[in-house]
Amino acid sequence: MSETGKGRVLALSGGIGGAKLALGLAQVLTADELVIAANPGDDFEHLGLTICPDLDTLTYTLSGLSDTERGWGRQGESWNFMAALGELGGEIWFNLGDRDLALHAERTRRLRAGETLSEVTAALCSRLGIGPRIVPATDQPVRTVVETPDGPLPFQHYFVRLRCEPVVTGFRFEGAAAARPSPALAQALADPHLRAVVICPSNPFISIDPILAIPGVTEALRQVAAPVVAVSPVVGGAAVKGPTAKMLSELGFEVSAATVARHYAECFRLDGYVLDDADAALAPAIEAAGTAAVVTGTLMTDLDTKIAVARTVLSLADRLARR
Repeated sequence: MSETGKGRVLALSGGIGGAKLALGLAQVLTADELVIAANPGDDFEHLGLTICPDLDTLTYTLSGLSDTERGWGRQGESWNFMAALGELGGEIWFNLGDRDLALHAERTRRLRAGETLSEVTAALCSRLGIGPRIVPATDQPVRTVVETPDGPLPFQHYFVRLRCEPVVTGFRFEGAAAARPSPALAQALADPHLRAVVICPSNPFISIDPILAIPGVTEALRQVAAPVVAVSPVVGGAAVKGPTAKMLSELGFEVSAATVARHYAECFRLDGYVLDDADAALAPAIEAAGTAAVVTGTLMTDLDTKIAVARTVLSLADRLARR
């Protein structure tokens, strides 16, 4: 049953964790009611191609093409290109499957022909039969740089080549100051009938903060009339996926769902927060700080649980909107 007729929902998302909630939202909203803005900070240029990992994860997930066992890339993948590249002495630290390679090649071709990243993404999503709008947060390059004691690292070198092993001391987002929100993101933030802004359960530092670094986005989130609701990416003091817990610890923060809530509340007006059952004891303190908290199962292991979390998020947003 669709949760329709109540206005558009804007979701800000990283990759795997965010894509799970985005898929749940796509099941309970019509295509016209959902806009998903993807983190640009993971994007990079590699082997002459423009690669957008979080956009691609969302695209594959909502098209039904994702490899759910591996957690990234396309299903039914083969690796002949990487094997041949290795034989030639090329860089093989970043895996590009043969099917996945087609998307990067077509994106790069279109970008070089003068299309914007928004235009390219819309065309590719249309070809793959995706209804909801998956959009880049910006059409300008924004690249996450990870600060470490041994110097700065481009994000994919930290994340993939070095497997998140270096200690993190901070982040910067190259190009953010000169970037602008993509047309679809700007339109959604300015929509007077916006139903909710959903912060997906993504790493706050490397998936959501790059979006917030784009001039105008944070201010829009502070001013938007619609409720802003986030889902915690931390469950029971551990990250569901990726290096969130490691980063929190190395930056001197408690590894806790409450820490993520405070981080967001310091950036914008966080109206609602969805916690896992394992973190129920944190809810009163979050409520006392001015954010409505809902406790539920947030581990999205199948389509039914993704839909359940999506419904919880929308129900909380609707309750807050009636205040």
